[in-house]
Amino acid sequence: MSAVSGAVSSRLPVFPWDKLEPYKKTAAAHPDGIVDLSVGTPVDPVPELIQRALVAAADSPGYPTVWGTTELRDALTGWCERRLGAVGFTHRNVLPVVGSKELVAWLPTQLGLGAGDRVAYPRLAYPTYEVGARLCGATPVVYDDPTELDPAGLKLLWLNSPSNPTGKVLGKDELTRIVAWAREHGILVFSDECYLELGWEADPVSVLHPDVCGGTYEGIVAVHSLSKRSNLAGYRAAFVAGDADVLAELLLIRKHGGMMTPAPVQAATVAALGDDTHVAEQRERYAARRTALRTALESHGFRIEHSEASLYLWATRDEPCWQTVAYLAEKGILVAPGDFYGAAGERFVRVAFTATDERVEAAVKRLG
Repeated sequence: MSAVSGAVSSRLPVFPWDKLEPYKKTAAAHPDGIVDLSVGTPVDPVPELIQRALVAAADSPGYPTVWGTTELRDALTGWCERRLGAVGFTHRNVLPVVGSKELVAWLPTQLGLGAGDRVAYPRLAYPTYEVGARLCGATPVVYDDPTELDPAGLKLLWLNSPSNPTGKVLGKDELTRIVAWAREHGILVFSDECYLELGWEADPVSVLHPDVCGGTYEGIVAVHSLSKRSNLAGYRAAFVAGDADVLAELLLIRKHGGMMTPAPVQAATVAALGDDTHVAEQRERYAARRTALRTALESHGFRIEHSEASLYLWATRDEPCWQTVAYLAEKGILVAPGDFYGAAGERFVRVAFTATDERVEAAVKRLG
């Protein structure tokens, strides 16, 4: 056995989705097939205009740059100003990344964090925040309210609004208060806003909004993805925006690491950010699926908490989550157990509404 075997992987939690496999088998055995509402992967077609842009850029024999084309940076800055309310953005305020999961997992390492440093994220959260801290040897810390944390040694604070898994949205005042506190203590804030365009009963606000950040981006960076809003999970198209000094440092490191968004994907991103119509159409699809599933779950005795935004319903039958997972698997419906996202989720399941209309209809029928 080599000396390095398991040296890094042993720091990491068990990959959660592997635990779901037996339940997936049960659900797949349903006579009418599985309804997979577990992962939350887009199922609708990539919009035509984005496919066309990708194909038009297919003849890209040269290396792309880590910072992206001028057109891409124009598209990113323009979108941040138009959609997030950012003011006075320049190319130095944006940086494309190879999907947001890669960024989340490797950010603490790229920031030079390690033993003795602390990385904080919500008590109920996307598991990759913890993974990122563990990969570099930093200490992961969970919070209910970040401003109650001991700021000593706290180097990176993750916000996630709208939340995965709960769909909870942090209001403008709350964001303003947290950003002010973090700045006061010199803590870098990264705000994961991947579901920002999927608000249902709330209108999510970015940390880049002047009301939140006071028109200066010092110490704050927002993370955005095209996976959900534009059905581009397969393209790995995402970006970070905010503090120019932080992004300059990341750009230098990522150049050395060869972390380049492929040229055709850069072209596709420009097309995607320049068009709002496909986003509105996709929202309508998700809204209809959300209503159908929510109604079915509630009439079946589930209680839905938060879920005012994002692509998930945070649901409970007031029993251990794996019991609920097993119960729904018998009906051919696969959902994610809440404890994937932290111990506080142990009596909840996360139900994605990213299945086709036909599969959502099948789930509704089975819950009827």
